[in-house]
Amino acid sequence: MNHYLVFAIGFTAQLLFSARLLVQWFASERAGRILSPLVFWQLSVLASFLLVLYGVLRHDPAIILGQAVTYGIYIRNLHYYGFWGKIPAAVRILVVAMPVLAIAQLLAGETYSLARILGNKEISTTLMIWGIAGQVVFTFRFVLQWLYSEKRQQSVLPIQFWLVSIVGSLMVLTYAIVRRDPVLLLGQAFGFVVYFRNTLLWWRQRHALGQQ
Repeated sequence: MNHYLVFAIGFTAQLLFSARLLVQWFASERAGRILSPLVFWQLSVLASFLLVLYGVLRHDPAIILGQAVTYGIYIRNLHYYGFWGKIPAAVRILVVAMPVLAIAQLLAGETYSLARILGNKEISTTLMIWGIAGQVVFTFRFVLQWLYSEKRQQSVLPIQFWLVSIVGSLMVLTYAIVRRDPVLLLGQAFGFVVYFRNTLLWWRQRHALGQQ
């Protein structure tokens, strides 16, 4: 596939991820506390699918493995808002089926197979392990968010989410720099600023509550 088209898919995904962070950031700044708006999760589902596709086309397991788990968590958060059930059944089936089919293609395909991706000579074993580890940490933040939200039965972005985001972002940033991946670099550089800002916002809110 044309390299320009592949990067276009990746940049589109990162733009959507950045857009979700901007919406969340502005909403939280306005409210003076961390919020988890519906549009954050709507954009997440769309961006996640595109990034999985980008990872397949880039032969990059770190990207694919990272998005495989979070996709379902994004959909689960749409449940909290009662939005998922409002989507026509056919669309819901398509949304769920698309990443499953992409992974199936990854496992059974020839051009974009898992074996070819893991055997990608452009990525050293050490770098691949570091990239996957960064994605595991980055993915774990949404596992924390999911468990936290399940306990409260509402979509919440706790402080643990932002702290783990900072650590994971730094790991993926270093991976992107060594890998020379402009898509990951752009997305993580912007994301790190938002993660850090939300952490400061949480501490400010906590400090204000402590003084009351």
